[in-house]
Amino acid sequence: MVTTAPRGRPRSSPLTRSEQLRASKRAQRLRERHAGLATVTLKLPGQEAERLRAAAMAPGFRQALADFLAERMLALDDWPVLRELAWNRADRWIPAEEALAIYERNWRHVDPRHIGPGEIALVERLKARYGGGLLNA
Repeated sequence: MVTTAPRGRPRSSPLTRSEQLRASKRAQRLRERHAGLATVTLKLPGQEAERLRAAAMAPGFRQALADFLAERMLALDDWPVLRELAWNRADRWIPAEEALAIYERNWRHVDPRHIGPGEIALVERLKARYGGGLLNA
């Protein structure tokens, strides 16, 4: 009786292939977590999802996304007066249009001596973008 060597690549690991894949995926998630990366899951229509996947591979996509988010979402911690006006919100991020509405509803509580030039510029930018150039206060 002739014995032949097993077919395929010789085993270099005592683990099964599924266990190797599981350990590899765990290590990848750990590396990404240490790098500060997070996975975001979106449910989009098929064509939009395909378009977003293609756009994500384009050079400059991350910068364009960061610019878009900086324009549309505001961190409450970056704007002291807005943070005080939105004291009852647990959110860390707030849509820019909603921020303008908060400023408009509560403008009577804003002390001009405590609002910095950066936040004044923010209010001007929000007025121009979402308020038609007016602050309805």
